[in-house]
Amino acid sequence: MAPQTQKALLLSEKFGKFVVGDTGVYKAGPGEVLVKVKSVALNPVDWKVQKYGAFIENYPAILGCDIAGDVEEIGEGVEGFKKGDRVLSQNATFQNKYGGFQQYVITLGAALGKIPDSFSYDEAATIPLGLSTAYTGMYNPGPHGLGLAPPTSPETQGKYIGEPFVVLGGSSSVGQMVIQLAKISGFSPIITTASLHNTAELKQLGATHVLDRKLSVEDLSAQVNDILGGRPLKQVYDSISLPDTQKTGLALLAPGGQLELVLPASVTTPEDKVVNTIVAVLSFPHNLEILGPLYRKLITGWIENGAIKPNRVEVLPNGLEGIVGGLKKLEEDAVSRAKLVAHPQDTI
Repeated sequence: MAPQTQKALLLSEKFGKFVVGDTGVYKAGPGEVLVKVKSVALNPVDWKVQKYGAFIENYPAILGCDIAGDVEEIGEGVEGFKKGDRVLSQNATFQNKYGGFQQYVITLGAALGKIPDSFSYDEAATIPLGLSTAYTGMYNPGPHGLGLAPPTSPETQGKYIGEPFVVLGGSSSVGQMVIQLAKISGFSPIITTASLHNTAELKQLGATHVLDRKLSVEDLSAQVNDILGGRPLKQVYDSISLPDTQKTGLALLAPGGQLELVLPASVTTPEDKVVNTIVAVLSFPHNLEILGPLYRKLITGWIENGAIKPNRVEVLPNGLEGIVGGLKKLEEDAVSRAKLVAHPQDTI
């Protein structure tokens, strides 16, 4: 039985400081599951909420989007789980009961996946938000996504054989997931930009070509055109979405092509191209509709058979207190191709 109180990392006020404090443990309502959090992964959105005051209006606030742990309590209407099941979830809803930076968290039963026995909680926690962002951006219809056929059946897996795909920022958490989903969907070639020391790892994920992210637009376009051999490029997923990468994505696309962004558009879209932007908030109906089948039916098998691989893990010390220093490292861009993971239960 869960305790009545717990430790949580609280953002005290808008633009305020993170502090560890006590809060109540939630009850699982209809459609919800209470999870004892064993591992929680950090994401850039966590420090951006603190620095820019985005998304949150009620304080103190509890952040944290990527959780892995054990089922503690099951709410009415949730089927397929029992107490003690090892699970993972993407909890990007920006409500305190869903925030992963605490010892017990509420998740939506409709988008909760089981962790294979061969995987650790730390590995599992590196997957959800990156995968959800990649998946919704690729398979949601516009204006949220590229509108591709989700690879939910043998008929749709491999559907895009022979069609090229470009991922800008392939070594980011989202970029790595996009590469793997593009492979599941059959795209080829899969071209990505990254620092070249990541080439071997990105090719293991499914990239066929890794090009230097420092190339000029002209040089990158020339190399992509050589790889394509005259085939039109219809899909670019920009997992970085800064102004320069957005301009690059548009330059690479053929007329009629689509550019998918993870940040708001800062470019003027030509009449003959389309720009979409994904916001991977789980509670948005269009996201929950497409993510439900991913978590309930697909994710466990994909992790188990290696179709989706976890990120590298760097464990932070001191439980929830270690998150503060970890978020500073993320803000300073001092983390490369790894996920910072904390253990809330280690909090003293």
